[in-house]
Amino acid sequence: MKYLVMVQGSQADYEAMSGKAPQDGPVWSEKELQAMFAFMGEVTNDLAESGELIDAQGLTEPAQARFVSKDKDGRPVITDGPYGETKEVLAGYWLLECESLERVTAIARRVLECPGPEGLVEPPVVIRPVQDSSGGEC
Repeated sequence: MKYLVMVQGSQADYEAMSGKAPQDGPVWSEKELQAMFAFMGEVTNDLAESGELIDAQGLTEPAQARFVSKDKDGRPVITDGPYGETKEVLAGYWLLECESLERVTAIARRVLECPGPEGLVEPPVVIRPVQDSSGGEC
């Protein structure tokens, strides 16, 4: 089965990683950032070696996002990020082919072990099965 394993984040998280102090969390040091990137790289490399990795990407901060919607008259409305009403956004993901939900859950538990600064409150890792083209799970 294919699964999307998503890591959540916020604009404040990205700012903390760039050295700006958030209201409710720690600022990341360069050493902590290097440890986080090394850990995520190791997870990705292990998944590639096991043959489970289809794709993995980290995403830019919400301030670089663009939201495209329609107004009440059906006209396009384009808004640049970040979006105050959205606390958490997708920060990165792995698209995996795993033998079971239990296996992908074990991978998500491993992702939660990612190092970070003391006092960091990490959002959960989200697992979503990917539907195949017939509307069922892969």
